[in-house]
Amino acid sequence: MIYKFDKETLNYKRVTGKIALIMLAVGCLVSGLMAFLTINKINDVKYISEETKSIILKERDEFTQEKLKAYIIELNIKYPHIVMAQAQIETGYFKSQIFKENNNLFGMKVATKRPTTNKGQENNHAYYDSWKESVIDYAFYSAQYLSDIKTEKEYLEYLRQNYAEDTAYVNKIIRIINKEKFGE
Repeated sequence: MIYKFDKETLNYKRVTGKIALIMLAVGCLVSGLMAFLTINKINDVKYISEETKSIILKERDEFTQEKLKAYIIELNIKYPHIVMAQAQIETGYFKSQIFKENNNLFGMKVATKRPTTNKGQENNHAYYDSWKESVIDYAFYSAQYLSDIKTEKEYLEYLRQNYAEDTAYVNKIIRIINKEKFGE
């Protein structure tokens, strides 16, 4: 039972169902509004410390092969399965010093005749602030030199002639693609 104090008679009066329901609804509305405002304030970026922001960004940008594949596709780079195989070869399956220290997924050198995202040269290779910048740089490379290529065969032939120093490079790419395809 809910009672209300009546100031005129100085007695408590029993509150009817309608009034109780209205008071309950108003109370819920006010509580809900307070909760909503508090949650929005907590989730507002301007109330997050710089350290927390840095941790969130680092975790969001942390490298995984799945993120790499998704980013290659997002950037609309031709033949993503070939590009993934290149990244595996160039980084020694993502364990090389060039990848770990330079964020360089493709063994890229410092570009001089095209747009680039590299920040300079370290260990005789381009270095990047993040692995994503390396993928963007490969997209720039691809747009500059591979835009007229129409087939996978042409793409692989271009890589054989112009990209890799290793004469077995394309064969390694094909082996990785077949391994991935057949789950060996």
